[in-house]
Amino acid sequence: MTKRKISNRNKTVRIEADEEPLLQQSISSLEDLKMGLKESMLINADLYDGIDYIPDAYFDLIIIDPPYNLDKDFHGNKFSSRSSAAYEEYLQSWFYKVCNKLKDNGSLYMCGDWRSTASMQRVIEERLTILNRISWQRDKGRGAKNNWKNSMEDIWFAVKDPKNYYFDVEAVKVKRKVIAPYKSNGKPKDWTETSEGNFRITYPSNFWDDITVPFWSMPENTDHPTQKPEKLFAKLILASTKEGDKIFDPFLGSGTSAVVAKKLHRDFCGIELNREYCLWAAKRIATATDTIQGYVGGVFWERNTLSEQLRHKDSHDDLCTNQKPLFDL
Repeated sequence: MTKRKISNRNKTVRIEADEEPLLQQSISSLEDLKMGLKESMLINADLYDGIDYIPDAYFDLIIIDPPYNLDKDFHGNKFSSRSSAAYEEYLQSWFYKVCNKLKDNGSLYMCGDWRSTASMQRVIEERLTILNRISWQRDKGRGAKNNWKNSMEDIWFAVKDPKNYYFDVEAVKVKRKVIAPYKSNGKPKDWTETSEGNFRITYPSNFWDDITVPFWSMPENTDHPTQKPEKLFAKLILASTKEGDKIFDPFLGSGTSAVVAKKLHRDFCGIELNREYCLWAAKRIATATDTIQGYVGGVFWERNTLSEQLRHKDSHDDLCTNQKPLFDL
């Protein structure tokens, strides 16, 4: 059988045999966790086995991207769809303990799709106060002849104390092109003329249409079936944490939350059952630069503005090609 030729432009993360021993050194086991939680810990273990060894009231932010209520094969670990009541029982089987790990002024985000989001809302509200529901247009998905194409997902935003939590709106503003520039007394009104074009810096809403799912030509891409984009998690982390804060991801997957936390100078802890996913996460962390696609100059850019972003980087001596990995393999 001939092997399928992989395009030179395909940047999907792969693990070579000679890389595994070194990458494995940065992956902790359940026995390591039992000896005490350390900074920036990537743990290859079952959440049910490891959660009791993580201290309570420890994390400033928890990001949860659990299996949705559908049939999915996570490279051998299969999750089966079930009734809404049974899915809620599944969520409850670990969510309460995960909530205990959140500081009193901490925030939590949980990702879901239309099949699972109602159950998630009910379970979250048993322990936390929901402040908002973010919907993001991931745009990728199979067409449907007898239904609407499924191209949206939700992210529930919840806190322990609605009167005491951290949120930095200035860190997550969006840079949008000005389509119909309006001037007052001959001067731009609420927009700026720049060498990259005419733009307006806007407050973020709870509808995100500026983020695409990772694909084969993006350096962050892996073969994980439900990988979240770095840009997506960057918004959550920048909005709800400060540098040095602690972030927990109980379903780490291919490591997006840990990679973004590292890039943004936060501490992370992630648990992932699949060893292969842990290796992908370890490699992504080891080879990470401080670049997040679509986040340039302290703001988030719309889709299809790559040329403007490159001009902005060029004018600030901040080209991607000049950036070095945070760690060496």
